[in-house]
Amino acid sequence: MSFESLWADQSAIGRHPETGGYTRGGWTPTEREATHWFLHQCATRNLTVESDGIGNHIAWWEPPAKPAFRAGVVTGSHLDSVIDGGAFDGPLGVVSALAAVDRLRAEGFEPGVPIGIGAFVEEEGSRFGMPCLGSRVAAGVLPAEKALDLQDRTGVRLRHALEEAGIDPAGVGPSPLLQRMGTFVELHVEQGRGLTAPVGVASSIWPHGRYRFTFTGEANHAGTTLMEDRHDPMLTYAMTALAANKQARLAGARATFGRVSVEPNGTNAIPSQVTAWLDARAADTATLESLLAAITKQSTERAERDGTTVEVTAESVSPIVDFPAGLRDRLSGVLGGAPVLPTGAGHDAGVFSAAGIPTAMLFVRNPTGVSHSPAEYAEPDDCLAGVEALAAVLKDLAK
Repeated sequence: MSFESLWADQSAIGRHPETGGYTRGGWTPTEREATHWFLHQCATRNLTVESDGIGNHIAWWEPPAKPAFRAGVVTGSHLDSVIDGGAFDGPLGVVSALAAVDRLRAEGFEPGVPIGIGAFVEEEGSRFGMPCLGSRVAAGVLPAEKALDLQDRTGVRLRHALEEAGIDPAGVGPSPLLQRMGTFVELHVEQGRGLTAPVGVASSIWPHGRYRFTFTGEANHAGTTLMEDRHDPMLTYAMTALAANKQARLAGARATFGRVSVEPNGTNAIPSQVTAWLDARAADTATLESLLAAITKQSTERAERDGTTVEVTAESVSPIVDFPAGLRDRLSGVLGGAPVLPTGAGHDAGVFSAAGIPTAMLFVRNPTGVSHSPAEYAEPDDCLAGVEALAAVLKDLAK
């Protein structure tokens, strides 16, 4: 089955009819539909699917000899999305993996080690707020009990979401899937404008974190409370958002407040509390830490002026990931000297690399650099180049 056919076959799942964006939160009906599509594609190819307790899947193409146990080469990505996200972030890696296996089989290639296609759950963290949730649990980085107690925006805990999806929460924990993962190569759409060739190779992932800022003030009447008598946490938040923008620019880093919750959220009421989530990223750990410190300092100083308070809680922090130079250079060489570049975006590949699994990433060019948006795009020819590159890499690593 061609890449184009595979891509079209899954492209309607979770797509909004008006915005064209995708919403596939972990263990929601749209994400489950995408997962069932993947499992069906694996079944039609007679791949052996292995799953773990949280819902990660790896479908194996076993060598003809079928050794009792041998670590393999795994590729793939994720099928979930951010809220109203793009078509390519995640699914491109899964669809390209299926197409690459089809291509190798059509060429008559017989792998010397197993080749696996992975689909890892809730990579974006758009439902439960924890990025790379499935891979973190699989790698043992996130304890099962902490993961199961996570709540989505409606108050549903992960343990209950799993039950609703037909998954027993008792099985959640470090995954046996990783025992067979000798090497992991994730293909992904590039999420900036750093790649000018059709395909590139990742050198590293910037350190990044998600931080919850809780601004507390005093609810009061919007019409009768004098401006000088107010303790308005919205003002403190607004200044903090501006400070984040300024400090990130000064540091050559990234800082984004992309989610806000206001209480009581009434048009004619001064808020009692504003909760905002900061996404911060930088090229190195020291810059990330100093960026957060600078934002927190300005926020605290403004809170004193406003008669409010601010509390900062780190919800997730991911260290820098430097992919193994030998594997990186090998892939670049297989691809005729493909360019090597870092990324500020987080990926399951980063979690697996930190867990000690030799890991690499391939990027497919993004002509606009837009991502996490319905406008995300990759040219069809570049996607086909990505399939060709992935097939070449798998052939080299699995020979």
